[in-house]
Amino acid sequence: MSKFGSYLKTKSFRNTMLLAIGAVIAVVLIAFFSLSFYTNHGSGVPVPKLKGLTKQEAINVLEKEGFDYQIDEIYVPDAPPGTIIEQDPDPGTNVKQNRKIYLTMVTEKAPPVNLPDIDQMPYIQAVATLQNSGLKVGDTTYKSDIALNVVLEAQFAGQIIKAGTKIPKGSKIDLILGDGVGASEVDVPDLINQDLDAVRFSLRGMNLSLGTITYDGAITDSSNVIVVSQSPMRTDSTSKVSIGTKINVTVSQGN
Repeated sequence: MSKFGSYLKTKSFRNTMLLAIGAVIAVVLIAFFSLSFYTNHGSGVPVPKLKGLTKQEAINVLEKEGFDYQIDEIYVPDAPPGTIIEQDPDPGTNVKQNRKIYLTMVTEKAPPVNLPDIDQMPYIQAVATLQNSGLKVGDTTYKSDIALNVVLEAQFAGQIIKAGTKIPKGSKIDLILGDGVGASEVDVPDLINQDLDAVRFSLRGMNLSLGTITYDGAITDSSNVIVVSQSPMRTDSTSKVSIGTKINVTVSQGN
């Protein structure tokens, strides 16, 4: 057996090893407790609950308790502007004084967005298009038009607006839709000096009809008959008639 092997079995070696292990443990413990003392391990003050407070309320609390802070802003629909909605660290977390607390606040001014092109768009599709742009549908009203539930106009704050107009995100857009019926009244046509056959065609296109035909004088050529008077006539007091109204005419032989 070598001298080194014999030495490993001696009491002197065992004492030396125990002393070395003890020294290592002592160094680790000293380092641990020294670090804890240096960093005030386990001490600190709890972070206050700031969610739901206004910006100024949160600042007042933080400054009173000796915290620094940083505030970022984001837009959140339906959330009260100027309200704290997130914080880091969380409420109740023990931190040192002067620690920076990070806050997220709902912006007090909504960013602008462009009104999408919803003209002549079906109502359901228009609602989805507005929502995708961060807008909402406000009131819906109807007016006479042959298109049913199709957007005829978009209004914001009582004013008609067109596609591309910049408005605050989250705004409500009022929609004017067609009722699918169309106008209940049309303008009184001026038929004087028009050919009778042309008058018949024109009245059908206006959803009116030809009423009584009165002949003024002899008619020798039925292909050349001219309207010389009509009832009702367009006047300052009578400018429109209901759809389906019959227009009575007096005709005479054309030249």
